[in-house]
Amino acid sequence: MKYLKYLLVGFVFGIVLTKAEAVSWYRIYEMFQFQSFHMYGIIMTAIAVGLIGVQFMKRRQLKDIDGNLIVIQDKEKGSVRYWVGGLLFGLGWAMVGACPGPIFILLGAGFMSVGLILIGALLGTFLYGVLKDKLPH
Repeated sequence: MKYLKYLLVGFVFGIVLTKAEAVSWYRIYEMFQFQSFHMYGIIMTAIAVGLIGVQFMKRRQLKDIDGNLIVIQDKEKGSVRYWVGGLLFGLGWAMVGACPGPIFILLGAGFMSVGLILIGALLGTFLYGVLKDKLPH
């Protein structure tokens, strides 16, 4: 029962992304072709909300669902791994037309072919878990 509010937030998030057309393959295609500001506007809004949210969490010293203090560690500056990871993420996003959040939204909307994309994302995550100790961090 304590997870119900998180499930509800997930449903609202899915509805908002669907109504904003952020899960539309066509909108994603437009973005990567630099033909429309639509997705860039959504991304910039998400960054602004994220910045405000993180500052709010830090200043209020909020706790997670288990009562532990939420601690956000500072990231390294100029690390190659962020560039490589971002490039791989962007290429995958451009190739399949969906990042992780919309994969679940599209499945929920009945687009079952997205199940193949989900399988690929899960395999990639599993592969990273297997190889992470051998990768340069």
